[in-house]
Amino acid sequence: MEDLKKFIMQYRGAIIGVIIAILLLATRLYMLIIGILLILVGAFVGNYVQQNKNDVKTKLKNFIDKM
Repeated sequence: MEDLKKFIMQYRGAIIGVIIAILLLATRLYMLIIGILLILVGAFVGNYVQQNKNDVKTKLKNFIDKM
């Protein structure tokens, strides 16, 4: 019994993570989380491009020229 208690104390973070992952999979909330992450990435990329238009144009032109 002491070994089980020691195991749980040592790996409680991983156990909690597994339980949360199972709940996300069972309720399909992972689709919502992926959607939110995609929206945030799109907003970040759009803001970066807007703030650095000239750099992005140059990098994109160089990339297209290499192809």
